[in-house]
Order: sequence, then C-alpha cells, then structure tokens
Amino acid sequence: MILNLDSNFKPLDGEEIQFESFTFSGGEPHIKIKTDLDTQKEVVVTHRLNSFNDVGLLCLAVDALKRMDITLSKLIIPYFPSARQDRVMTKGEPLSVKVYADIVNNLGFKKVIVLDVHSDVTPALLNNCVAISNHNFIKQVINAIGKEVKLISPDGGALKKIYKVSEFLNGLEVVECSKSRDIETGKLTGFKVYAEDLDGYDCLIVDDICDGGRTFIGLASELKKKNAGKLYLAVSHGIFSKGFEELEKHFTHIFTTNSFKEQLHACLTQINLNNGLLS
Repeated sequence: MILNLDSNFKPLDGEEIQFESFTFSGGEPHIKIKTDLDTQKEVVVTHRLNSFNDVGLLCLAVDALKRMDITLSKLIIPYFPSARQDRVMTKGEPLSVKVYADIVNNLGFKKVIVLDVHSDVTPALLNNCVAISNHNFIKQVINAIGKEVKLISPDGGALKKIYKVSEFLNGLEVVECSKSRDIETGKLTGFKVYAEDLDGYDCLIVDDICDGGRTFIGLASELKKKNAGKLYLAVSHGIFSKGFEELEKHFTHIFTTNSFKEQLHACLTQINLNNGLLS
C-alpha cells in the first residue's frame, strides 16, 4: 500500500492510503490515517520535502503508521533537501544535509529512494539509500531534441555524472566547463568553456538542480561565444526561484521532472516521475 503525502505527487501505481492532514493555528502539521490497514502489508511512503513542515508531516505520518503496527518498506523523496549544503564552508554554518539525513534515518525505512543526488555525501549519510541516476530522464530529453547535440558539464562537480550519462547514451560528446564562486557571497564569475569552436552544434547543459539559474545563464553566454547552436537545459530538480524570464532569453527549451513541485511555462517541459524515472 502507498501513502502519498503530497496529493499532487504520486510516482507509483497501487492502492492508496487515505488520510486527512491540516495545520493547527500554532503552525504545527497534523495527520490522521483514515484507511483501516492490514498489518501484514508493508507501506511505501512518498513525499516532496520542500520545507521543514513537509518533514514534520512525514515524521508524524510515520509515527501514526507505527502506532498501527505497520511495517515501513520504502520512502521515496526524489529531491533530498539541503543536498547542496554537503560541507561546512565557513565557521558558524551547519552541515545541513546531515541534519535532514539524521531525521530520515531515525524513521526506520528499509529503503530510501532519491533521484540524481547532488554529491556522494547524501547517499553516504542516508541509511539504506538507493540513489537513482538521471540517465532515463536525460534519455527522454535526447529523444525530444535529437541526438545531434553535445552534452555540457557546467562545472567540475558534474563531470563524473555526465560522463556516465554519455556512456549510457552511447558516447555523446561531452564539453567540460567551469566557474568560480565566492564562498562568502555566493557570487559566480569566471565561466569557461573548454572547447575552441562548437561549430554550431546544439548543446544540452545537464545538471541536478536549477535554483535561480545564475550558473546556466552565465554559461550560456560563454557557449554562444564559442559558436554554439541552440541551447537546451536539463535539470532533474527544477526549483526556478527566479522564474523563467531570464532563462528563456538564453535557452530554446528547458526540461525538468516533478521532483520538487509542478511548474508551468511555455519554455518548459516537465517529465512526470511515474514515467519510469524512479526505476
């Protein structure tokens, strides 16, 4: 049986557990399981953790299930919160990803499934983690835009994953890029594309997360200087906190999944995770 805590996110087919949830006037989330559960059946829980209230609802749901003598099978949380905060850069900062990982570990699931992790830190911190690659997502993107395209790695952190994507796609060419970041201010500078001439080839930037989009906007300008053709962007987790106004000036089209939330825009295709992307 499946408990989908976000009514708009149902990545698996199966019998759903019915529940009621609301937030008290003091700000506390609450839940009540309405389905009479068979204690012989294991339960899969799915959710999108975009805030501490989402985490709170998950914790309360797990407690309710355990009080009904239910065995927890899998937790599916494709976007793992604070995955980018996987190191302490300056004194006084928390190791945020570990805080979330400790909470999830204490819930006691047999498996925790996440999609396209930001780094190896997240699966190292999570007990029983199954990290699903972005390969099938990017394959669907390539099917949409065509195979005559170069894969663009936005920075050194993405290199390991993008070469695995290239291998999965029978050797699409990879172009390496880099940038510099001020750890105090977060300002990005020094975008570089390590190719002399892209010869008018279409280019697909592949990364795990798009938040405000500064990395991709800065990189798009440098790719055009190197004679790139059409520019495409594929990110597994689309936050798009600054909207699409600047991004659509640089990219012919953008692709993402529904791992974070529903997004609608003319320049965007959002691929649903129930289309085989979590297997």
